[in-house]
Amino acid sequence: MRLSWVHHFTAVITQETATKRAYLPPGWLRNRWLQTGLASLRLRARHTGDVLSASRRRILTTTKGVRLLGFDLPHPAPRGRVVLIHGWEGSSDSTYVRTTAASLYRAGYNVFRLNLRDHGPSHHLNEGVFLAVYLDEVVEAVTRLAGEVPHLQVALCGFSLGGNFALRIAGRWGAAPPVNIRQVVAVSPAIDPIHSTESIDRHPALLWYFRRKWRRSLQRKQALFPKRYDFSDIPPEMNLMEMTEQLIPRVSTYRDARSYLAAYAVTPAVFQRIRVPTAAITAVDDPVIPVADLTALPENPHVERIIHPHGGHNGFLEAGLRPWYERWLVQRLEKL
Repeated sequence: MRLSWVHHFTAVITQETATKRAYLPPGWLRNRWLQTGLASLRLRARHTGDVLSASRRRILTTTKGVRLLGFDLPHPAPRGRVVLIHGWEGSSDSTYVRTTAASLYRAGYNVFRLNLRDHGPSHHLNEGVFLAVYLDEVVEAVTRLAGEVPHLQVALCGFSLGGNFALRIAGRWGAAPPVNIRQVVAVSPAIDPIHSTESIDRHPALLWYFRRKWRRSLQRKQALFPKRYDFSDIPPEMNLMEMTEQLIPRVSTYRDARSYLAAYAVTPAVFQRIRVPTAAITAVDDPVIPVADLTALPENPHVERIIHPHGGHNGFLEAGLRPWYERWLVQRLEKL
């Protein structure tokens, strides 16, 4: 049964992908848990310090007063700009963001590492808590970043929840994206957040990892705004779905967890509105994002689905523990 799934979804890959951009990890790297764990291993980013040290801290303020923190790395002779968006409870300093930024900079690109609200050291910037349905503020930030460099080609790349944002941003733009947006890339994108939350809750290691990070984030928000937030009554043994069920009615207009999670899904309607060239990269063995969520979406000639048998979640690591998608992304941008 396992092999039939691999064969079925691998067939989605185009002949060009199979011959020119094939991801074939060595045997010892074909375990999905190893791929997923190593994706966030801090040691992998040890070489990025010198490259990213020139990054400039910036705060982008939207027309509604929302402030988003980012780090801008300008290249002296830029070939383009790439905006990177991390995953849920990650940040601009996540290993996969740092290594991708360093690879892009070495290839000649300006890189902007954008933090979603309440991610990274940004909890103090907004009193309101982060909700993944807050798409407008991220659309405005990315659109502004593209407008700052009208003479350069711009690409948007998101990981996991950031990949979800990237696809929804492309869908929001529809047929009228910023004129210099040339590529959107979503790595391990969360398509149906209900399914992703259920996947995490089924795996004790994933649940421990994300629950610990989310609770720390909530505690930080409470410490900064004690008159508005008190999350101390959330039992530590709750899973993510139960926590969402408890928290969402307090901080939003959604009545329950499932209505909130469904509100930021990449729906068929959103997917079909995408007109900018887009690539969605995922793995059959991703323990967080069910591959069927991506394959179930309708055909869109503007979106290339690249589905590999192996890679885990945000992994796709090759023998040197460098992600395959970094090399692929540089090659893709060079063709534009």
